[in-house]
Amino acid sequence: MKLSIHQIKDIATGAAVVEEVNSLISLKRFTPEQEQLYKITNHDFYNKTFSTAGIKFLFKTDSKNLFLQFETKASSSRKYFSVDVFVNEKPIGYIDNFSDIKLPHDYTKLEFPLGEFSKSFQLGEGEKTVCVHLPWSVNTLIKEISIDDNAFIKGVKQKKKLLAFGDSITHGYDALRPSNRYIVKLSDMLGAEEFNKAIGGERFFAELAKTAEPFVPDYITVAYGTNDWNNIDEVTFNSNCNAFYKNISQNYPKTKIFAITPIWRKDMHEHRVFGNFEKVEQNIRNAVKNIENITVISGFDFVPQDEKYFADLRLHPNDDGFKYYAERLYNKIKSQI
Repeated sequence: MKLSIHQIKDIATGAAVVEEVNSLISLKRFTPEQEQLYKITNHDFYNKTFSTAGIKFLFKTDSKNLFLQFETKASSSRKYFSVDVFVNEKPIGYIDNFSDIKLPHDYTKLEFPLGEFSKSFQLGEGEKTVCVHLPWSVNTLIKEISIDDNAFIKGVKQKKKLLAFGDSITHGYDALRPSNRYIVKLSDMLGAEEFNKAIGGERFFAELAKTAEPFVPDYITVAYGTNDWNNIDEVTFNSNCNAFYKNISQNYPKTKIFAITPIWRKDMHEHRVFGNFEKVEQNIRNAVKNIENITVISGFDFVPQDEKYFADLRLHPNDDGFKYYAERLYNKIKSQI
């Protein structure tokens, strides 16, 4: 039984828009207003809005089988991708474009094939909960999702919502498996649906923080600063940072907002016009000290300061690095809620 667009909408989580375009189902994580904002300000970032970071299919079913067919298109600087399928919280298989080759430690600059992919999965007997994590790195257009004829399917929605802003690290760079990103692990531990607004290369963008979601999130995480340090002066940083947090707090005055400062990066001792990397955290603290619903969390030590935990050996965590990030961040947030 091929699922209809209405059924796909019912099982999709983390999507702002689900629509049919040229017989394919498009799932978008940014609202039309947010997409338009990036379209008129930064075309590279606009293309990254179409990646399916944070979008999942989450449902209960008694089907013994699941068939997935989709197209992938480039929407970030990374071309590798994975679709991760879980049954009752345990992984049962993947669809990816890299398992047939031996990957070096730094796989981030390699080229990988995109296009159409499909696979059938055996889900097992009885009723179960299925979770399908879509790729963070590419635009994923659904051609078909099918289950057994006469099987039932019902979407599962988490009770809470997590709205995540950030740069490439929150976007997902450089997890091989989307289910290993730190922000999805955090959302699962919080029992929350992830809404991912992160963009690789992004800095504090006050205009984005002015846009509002059609819901009030239970938690908000904001993780910028490393690209700001790398690209702009301190005065501009302070202005952008303060404006972002003022806007997001005004939109959601009753939501707990967690300002996560940057993790370690290998080149942190190099000269930048901003000044010392360590000042980023202090400047964030100064920018939000008078905003009541914002709690600053130091992220510097979240990932061990060893290049083996970074896919590119310097900045972006790999799957092992994200495991540390998620656990340490959750413990900090747990103590605040």
